[in-house]
Amino acid sequence: MNKKMFVKRVIGLSLLSGMFIPVLASAASYTVKSGDTLSAIAKEKNTTVDEIAKKNKISNVNLITVGQVLEIEETSSTKQTTEQATTSKVDTTQATTTGSASNGLSAEDAAAKEWIAQKESSGSYTAQNGQYYGRYQLTITYLNGDLSPENQEKVANQYVVNRYGSWSAAKNFWLTNGWY
Repeated sequence: MNKKMFVKRVIGLSLLSGMFIPVLASAASYTVKSGDTLSAIAKEKNTTVDEIAKKNKISNVNLITVGQVLEIEETSSTKQTTEQATTSKVDTTQATTTGSASNGLSAEDAAAKEWIAQKESSGSYTAQNGQYYGRYQLTITYLNGDLSPENQEKVANQYVVNRYGSWSAAKNFWLTNGWY
């Protein structure tokens, strides 16, 4: 075999082998899984929805697809917030007693609750669909005329605990049936 042929084969094999080497995502990336929302990803990665959307040129923050690789960059303001939260137990206690929408929920249940809110109403407390109203699309009779965000949170939590036991179980039901 002459030198030219040898070089062509080596180059060809090199190019061919490059096709089979898996592409690894960098440490600053996240691959979207079924049920993910940008808000849950942002919370998990200590950043904001806006930062993820900006970095990945996402125009509709309610539309991400399974398998999509997102570049994630922790912002300096969220780093500072995270450091403050971990160094001050008093601040953490105060934050959890202010009536947070996910008050008392595990991280998994809080993520499931947010996922359901995004699926049901894109997170809007004023969304309407016939007899269903608000962030969790509850019937107006369930809300007893009080359409405030605080009441929607309270009633949704009661509904889910009574019917499913947890937000994670409600999400699993939603995934199976298309509603909860």
